[in-house]
Amino acid sequence: MTTESGPKPPRQGARERQFERWLWNSRFLVMLAVLPSLAAAVVLFVIGTIDIIKLVIATLTYYTVGGTVDIHDTLVPSVVMAVDIYLVAIVLLIFGLGVYRLFVSPIEQAEEHTPHHPFNVHSFDQLKDKIARVVVLAVIIEFFRAVVDIRFQTPLDAIYLALSVLALAAALFLMSRAQRKE
Repeated sequence: MTTESGPKPPRQGARERQFERWLWNSRFLVMLAVLPSLAAAVVLFVIGTIDIIKLVIATLTYYTVGGTVDIHDTLVPSVVMAVDIYLVAIVLLIFGLGVYRLFVSPIEQAEEHTPHHPFNVHSFDQLKDKIARVVVLAVIIEFFRAVVDIRFQTPLDAIYLALSVLALAAALFLMSRAQRKE
């Protein structure tokens, strides 16, 4: 017997249906990755925020009361480290929500946003690409944190720094070109 859509598939046995149901429900195993990554993102957002609050308090104290420690040596590295912490939290957030969306269920609120929203991923490759972009930004931030503390010993050190900055600029340029092609 045939229908409009083609021949009718053979009937499954009860064991086969049960096994396939178990296979389909095994996708919920990804929750073992989703929930901890979201929890870690929350923890990192809290840590970054506390670091910034401490920095604001130290700055206000320095300029109003007159602190004993000069904040100029620690201000920029502390802000850069907080930004780095926030970027890692964003990576965990994108990962957790992306994996949930790909393997468990689409997130209705994400579907209402533009297709280019970071949480709107349609394939595993797209998720990896979005995470890679944020990771590259985190690496660049970490590079700048290290550069702030550099003391040049030789002119060659300055050349190495210039080449490093040039390589980072090239990476950002290539990333922006790749993003425009999407």
